[in-house]
Parts: sequence; structure tokens; C-alpha cells
Amino acid sequence: MKIINISAAKAQLSKLIDQAVKGEAFIIAKAGKPLVKVIKLDITEKLVTNRIGFMKGQIQVPDDFDAMGKPEITRRFEGTLD
Repeated sequence: MKIINISAAKAQLSKLIDQAVKGEAFIIAKAGKPLVKVIKLDITEKLVTNRIGFMKGQIQVPDDFDAMGKPEITRRFEGTLD
């Protein structure tokens, strides 16, 4: 497996990534000490999920949602404390 110094990896990053995608893994080293191994990912499922609607069907909003707590809110704004 090819070992590449970090400064050379910076200069050739696009080329190295293309090679990794083709299955040619490599190691990036700093001062001759191996730091990371770069390999192609074998992804069969989507990494990013759609967050909109992710709880659909799990939450129920009551019909009187906009009126919930109205007496308490009115009492506090009008300053009538018990």
C-alpha cells in the first residue's frame, strides 16, 4: 500500500481521491509516521436523510391547540393574580 507524506497528499488530493475511489487505498503519514488510511467507502444506503416530516404520524396536535392555556395567559396579562 502506498504511503504518502501529508504535504504531498495536500498537493495531490484530487488525484489521490480518484485513485482511492478506483480501489487503490493509501496511507497519509506525517514525518514518516502513518496517520490515516484512505479507502473507498462502500455505501449502499443514503447518508443524508430528509429531516422534514421525520415524525409524521407520531405526534398529534389537539384541535384546540391555539386555545390551550388561554385562561391562564389572559389572567397573567390582565394582572389578576389569585
